[in-house]
Amino acid sequence: MPRTGTALGAPAERLEGRQKVTGAARYAAEHPLSGRAHAWPVPAAVARGRVTAVDTSAARAEPGVLAVLTPEDAPRLAAPEDATLAVLQDPRVPHRGWCVALVVADTLETARAAARLVRVSYDAEPADLTLTMDHPDGYEPEEANAGQPGRVEHGDPEGAFAAARTGVDVVYRVPPLHNHPMEPHATTARWDDDRLTVYTSTQGGTTARSVLAQVFELPEDRVTVVSEHVGGGFGSKGTPRPDLVLAAMAALRTARPVTLAYPRRYLPTVVGHRAPTLHRLRLAAGPDGRLTALLHEVTTHTSRVKEFVEQAAVPARVMYATPNLLTVHRAVALDVPSPSWMRAPGESPGMYALESAMDELAEALGMDPVQLRIRNEPEHEPGTGRPFSSRHLVQCLREGARRFGWDERDPRPRARREGPWLLGTGVAAATYPASAGPAAAEARALPDGTFIVRTNATDIGTGARTVLAQVAADALGTALERVRIEIGHSDLPPAPLAGGSMGTASWGWAVHDACAALAARLAAHTGPLPAEGIDARADTTGRADAEVPYARHAFGAHFAEVAVDTVTGEVRVRRLLGVFAAGHILNARTARSQFTGAMIMGLGMALTEHSTLDPAFGDFPEADLASYHVPANADVPAVEAHWIDEDDTHLNPMGSKGIGEIGIVGTAAAIGNAVHHATGVRCRELPLTPDRILPGLPATG
Repeated sequence: MPRTGTALGAPAERLEGRQKVTGAARYAAEHPLSGRAHAWPVPAAVARGRVTAVDTSAARAEPGVLAVLTPEDAPRLAAPEDATLAVLQDPRVPHRGWCVALVVADTLETARAAARLVRVSYDAEPADLTLTMDHPDGYEPEEANAGQPGRVEHGDPEGAFAAARTGVDVVYRVPPLHNHPMEPHATTARWDDDRLTVYTSTQGGTTARSVLAQVFELPEDRVTVVSEHVGGGFGSKGTPRPDLVLAAMAALRTARPVTLAYPRRYLPTVVGHRAPTLHRLRLAAGPDGRLTALLHEVTTHTSRVKEFVEQAAVPARVMYATPNLLTVHRAVALDVPSPSWMRAPGESPGMYALESAMDELAEALGMDPVQLRIRNEPEHEPGTGRPFSSRHLVQCLREGARRFGWDERDPRPRARREGPWLLGTGVAAATYPASAGPAAAEARALPDGTFIVRTNATDIGTGARTVLAQVAADALGTALERVRIEIGHSDLPPAPLAGGSMGTASWGWAVHDACAALAARLAAHTGPLPAEGIDARADTTGRADAEVPYARHAFGAHFAEVAVDTVTGEVRVRRLLGVFAAGHILNARTARSQFTGAMIMGLGMALTEHSTLDPAFGDFPEADLASYHVPANADVPAVEAHWIDEDDTHLNPMGSKGIGEIGIVGTAAAIGNAVHHATGVRCRELPLTPDRILPGLPATG
């Protein structure tokens, strides 16, 4: 069938929008199974040690309490590959907040009240909780997150930096940050003899099924995972979390369906966080602005439960041409909750530091920050030498500068003022890898002229369900309204998680191929369709995961305008503008939502969001949305997102790159650079709160 050319790229409305706004869409904790009970965890109250006793007598005496699971009597699990899931299996306490008991009761209120009656005794041990760049236990890991090499080096970066006449040597700090999706992590589990069904809030149902089968020693076909609607994740639901295992354990013990929905204040210690990162940047350049050395050294913490190293030095291997490059990660294992993925892991904190340092170098050179970035545009990926499949960063910078009115900018700090407000503008570049994983999909044509397309993708609020329907309609040459998409169920063809900006690229590839194969079958078919229809299947294994000779990345440029109150030190962002090069945009409406949403999250990273690891107790005091400040409507200015449509033939049949994360990368740096332009104050630690801004401001009155 011919391609219509109308479905793909159109600003189609979300197919599930009405379900969500009317409350018909059911999330993990909202499935009203008959006889359903509720579970409430008891978190450890020490930062390190062992449980010596658990007194459950008062909790068990409460009417409606069905069971209290402890490390002594909880169901035994096969050792999981992810040690954060080995809950209630032994008395050790690796960090504060680790689950040491689980109460199951008829109602949520009873479970919560009874959990407060559980008395846990500990043998507490000294805990190491403080990250420093010179920590004696720091080590250089062989790999950072996503399989990235811990170190990449070429040329003589130390010698080149020492010999340079112009350079910057600066340290930037990014605090712990938390994902806080709208829907907290939750699972409802039910056993039917030896068959397990879970409704869970996950970014990857296929992975959740494999993990449950492994820890409960079941064949995978006896495990069903349903995640039809997921209320956000930002990476924290990219791997299974303890709620998945605990709910299944509780249901097994009580022989009833059980829901475990984490209260928000428990999330920071059990579902991962963005690890704090300490960055030393050394940049050197010649008089023409060309980099002669780039050194990015990152120190971060990991937990003693499992290693996770934020790959924050990796963007420096992608961005700028230099003959002398050093990027290295150092990790310190502490008695802290396990860090994990948070939107644009690595790139988000790494580009904040790199793009801030580039701004400092531009000032040292007396050069325009946009021109400095353009001057150092590489022909090949600096870290690997591979050619780019496509790279339009320069076009993003130029188009963004044109739309923003950058040429009218006075480069001098403190040059613009409105009453007590100092005004400034800043720029930063952005990058994020473009990848895909193997997936399978099925497509069926029915006699009534409609189509069913099935794959175990997960829509975490991005609009993936709608975009996949557009991909299918385009490949089938039919109208969008004639396509029905089925996702979010482990009985569907397997698909990778919604994460790493690779979800739509992976699922869409399989959907496209299945629908193209079906279109070919229909073209060859004569006569009416049989009652059961005609179907086709595709599996991209061996193609989507094949090695490619190209460096594949999305790129972008952020521009920010801020106002800084000289009396209070308050920073207000007046305008954010981003221009992105991310392949072919598949849905203009959902793409703009992804870009602007990520930019707003970057605004929070710059100005309001931070967490502190309590050095006495080992937890995060900012554990709810009253103390962990995400941007509110009043904080959000005019936000514009634009894009350059790329024709990249080295990606997937749709020519698309992931867009879920590129929008947050660089936003904080653009805002920080704008604050410096407004005030002359260079803050090198996030967030840019008044207490950090005010001491450097000129005296008023």
